[in-house]
Amino acid sequence: MNVPACPMCEMTEVLDLPERWECVTCGHEWAKEEAPVAARVVKDAHGTVLADGDCVQLIKDLKLGGSQVLKGGSRSKPIRLVDGDHEIDCKVDNIAVKLKACFVKKV
Repeated sequence: MNVPACPMCEMTEVLDLPERWECVTCGHEWAKEEAPVAARVVKDAHGTVLADGDCVQLIKDLKLGGSQVLKGGSRSKPIRLVDGDHEIDCKVDNIAVKLKACFVKKV
């Protein structure tokens, strides 16, 4: 079982008790239902953290299938971060697309 880090001191030396977790380092106790969930961090091609509402720019040409191509340098409308392989949901050149964060940079 994956033992969570302590929400107070963030150390990983945690005791697994029947109904709760207890940090060996600071003594903080918390219920197992309240185990902290790590927030997903999405970074662009240059390592900048992206958030909902950011605008991004393509760093290279991307083929959409057939003969459609999104040109490098095209800017998006405000983005929305989603779960899955393609982390970004947005519109580029009035086309709704899902993009991988490694092909964009924050504007």
